[in-house]
Amino acid sequence: MTETADSTAQATQVSQESHHAQQAEMPFGLVYGKAITKLPDDLYIPPDALEVFLEAFEGPLDLLLYLIKRQNLDILDVPVATITAQYMEYVELMKAMNFELAAEYLVMAAMLGEIKSRMLLPRQKEDEEEEGEDPRAELIRRLQEYERFKQAAEDIDQLPRLERDVFLAAAKRPEYSREKAQPDVDMRELLLALKEVMHRADMFESHQVSREKLSTRERMANVLDKLKGREFVPFIELFNPEEGKLGVVVSFLAVLELVKGSLIELVQTAPFAPIHVKAKTLVLEESDVLAQLELEDEPETEIDAHDGTEG
Repeated sequence: MTETADSTAQATQVSQESHHAQQAEMPFGLVYGKAITKLPDDLYIPPDALEVFLEAFEGPLDLLLYLIKRQNLDILDVPVATITAQYMEYVELMKAMNFELAAEYLVMAAMLGEIKSRMLLPRQKEDEEEEGEDPRAELIRRLQEYERFKQAAEDIDQLPRLERDVFLAAAKRPEYSREKAQPDVDMRELLLALKEVMHRADMFESHQVSREKLSTRERMANVLDKLKGREFVPFIELFNPEEGKLGVVVSFLAVLELVKGSLIELVQTAPFAPIHVKAKTLVLEESDVLAQLELEDEPETEIDAHDGTEG
């Protein structure tokens, strides 16, 4: 029995020593690279040396909403007394931590105090019927409106944001220049290519058709030939519509030249009546006419049927 008790005591001592060894291996801090397992006995920490970081609120409404949600309270049935007490504790804590309180927190504290007082004071039935509104209604309305805006802001913050969730990739293309190799072409190949190009150019060349020049002298002979053997010829028969405007002009000039040379005469029986042409000599040889025309000193008049100019 004595040996058993001694062995049990030794095992307990070994386990305690190993347990202390494990605790010694986990320091709570490092100072200049040296592990610190316990604080010095003469260590003094001033009261203002440590700062407590509280959750930041964006205003009194944010603080009230936090207090309501933390306790899972119904926002439409807020226990004003409980919330006011918690709100004032937080305000006093901020004062104790030397935080600068904004005027909004003090205004909200006064508003909560007023609502609490109005709910605690007894009211007559007549006053209840006249007022008929819960003193917390305005506070609840402001809390609901702030909650909607806060939720909308959180939803917007969840959207992908440039330089936070989305990053644009940019890369500059390296500048390089590639030298074009000059083609190694034989002179014979150049000549064959030139020959082929010239052949294709001939295929696209269009044929130009030029009109025949109309001579006034020849037209004068044609007019006299039409009058040969006929006493009166209608003036309109001397013109050929198929020749177009240029043919009409040449025929008209030919008639004027014949009238000027006293070879024909124009006859009209009444104003605006048809005009007839009559040769002064009934039998007139073409050779005689040409001989007479050649004796004229005036140069021959020709009209280019292509451009309508006299020559």
